[in-house]
Amino acid sequence: MTAMRRDLLLCGLFAAAALAWPMVSGLRYSVTQTTFFFIWATVVVQWNLVFGISGIFSLAQVALFAIGAYVTAMLGYYLGTSMLLAMPAGAVVAVIASIALGLACLRLYGPYVALLTLCVSQVLYVLIVNDTDCFTHPPAGCMPLMGGVRGFSRFGDLGFRDWLGSGFYIGNYYVGLALLTAAILFSILIIHSPMGLAFRALRDNPVYAAARGVDRFRYQLWIFGLSAFFTGLAGAFYAVNTGVVGPVVFSFPHLLFLLSMIVVGGVGTVWGPVIGAVVLMVADELMRELGDFRDIGMGLILVGCVVLMPKGLSGLFQSLSARLAGPAASAAEKAK
Repeated sequence: MTAMRRDLLLCGLFAAAALAWPMVSGLRYSVTQTTFFFIWATVVVQWNLVFGISGIFSLAQVALFAIGAYVTAMLGYYLGTSMLLAMPAGAVVAVIASIALGLACLRLYGPYVALLTLCVSQVLYVLIVNDTDCFTHPPAGCMPLMGGVRGFSRFGDLGFRDWLGSGFYIGNYYVGLALLTAAILFSILIIHSPMGLAFRALRDNPVYAAARGVDRFRYQLWIFGLSAFFTGLAGAFYAVNTGVVGPVVFSFPHLLFLLSMIVVGGVGTVWGPVIGAVVLMVADELMRELGDFRDIGMGLILVGCVVLMPKGLSGLFQSLSARLAGPAASAAEKAK
């Protein structure tokens, strides 16, 4: 079985298991938390394409996520746009923003890209927080154009409350599952395609890749823009799922939490980001009652994985599989 067929089969099994989870669990809390897992996993799967596969040290993914969320909320709040139209519009705006950012920063290398993309994210955060001039005057008081520190609420939903009543969260769950499944399929197709091979060549040996005719700027701009669609769409769905959008989506701890998922799971692997998202979300939930020690615990998990498992949990699983397959292959060879 080829690697691509194996990953497609695993994706199908994952989707099938996730389809049954609400019926198996029966708990609203577990279903809603799994919906958030779908959102964060979508972001880190696409971030892994940019960072782990293409070697672009970008920290702009949280900003693109926030752009998708804010555009969706603003369209619903100011224009009354249906969320079915506002969500893809938010994703398209995130793509446009990513291409504009890519044109500015992808001619740079390494940490310079990271610094520039982080600066853009923080500038957007500052602009929103310091937006205090009244744009409209709703009954609740002054509303700045970009929501200011309080953000947006009551801008619309997907209509599941009308269809499913108190079980509306089930509808959101399956939308999140469809989003993550599509993001994983896209990631698999990119990684196992000739384009994915070009991305890895640019990451590992850009001089050799250029000598073979691979245009670094053009290829990296492609993946920067394509991955932004799913990242922006995840942000749009986050806005619809929570019903509230505020500056917290730009926060630096939020960025580090998502980046840690990639590191813990395994940078540059197909399933590493998903595994990392599962592990860190479960760990975060188990340490929820520990207060300040919660951040310390998360930090210890990250440090332990970096020191003991440099290739992440995905790399550890691959090593164990190779060791187990080694004796079996030797025994089969002797049997011949």
